[in-house]
Amino acid sequence: MKIGLDIDGVIYDTENAFRCKAELYDLLELHKNGIVNNEFWAQYRYDWTVEQQEEFKNKYFMDLSRTVNLKTGAKEIIELLKQDGHELIIITARGGWIKEMRNVMEEKFQKDELNFSKYYWAIQNKTEICKNEQIDIMIDDSPVICKEMVQNKVKTLYFRDVNREKLQENEYLKEVNNWGEIYRYIYNLSMEEKTK
Repeated sequence: MKIGLDIDGVIYDTENAFRCKAELYDLLELHKNGIVNNEFWAQYRYDWTVEQQEEFKNKYFMDLSRTVNLKTGAKEIIELLKQDGHELIIITARGGWIKEMRNVMEEKFQKDELNFSKYYWAIQNKTEICKNEQIDIMIDDSPVICKEMVQNKVKTLYFRDVNREKLQENEYLKEVNNWGEIYRYIYNLSMEEKTK
């Protein structure tokens, strides 16, 4: 199978790192009162000005990206999926908003000895890439991206963190919360396809 992978919030625990730092920035640096909406991206969850959003991004995104940890089980399961013969393709918006963040991630992949069949960086329309690449399953943590995938009939694993929007599961969408669940789902799907 061809499996598309987002990076932040799927392979690396970046989204939690950004949310934690955003809480501290809002409280300790801006002396504000916290989250005002349930926006997916940390910097948009507060009543920050555009200048404050930019300051947060410029001050913290690069350093957090350099130090963030792999999601538990990610490396082991990625290797298992490759051993099982799956083609793993990175499809990420990373490198679009801050171009240098692509370089940071390429360095992290090298350090963590992770490599993939293909890389799509700075992608705004992941659905288009999934359709062109004939991706069998896309794994993403963004509810917005997952909804788009479902609308375009791309089978999607929604890597949902506890504070993320709950989405209705259907034939194109399955919620997962860890890499063990991801492997079990793909393994069972592969077994089903072999018996057809």
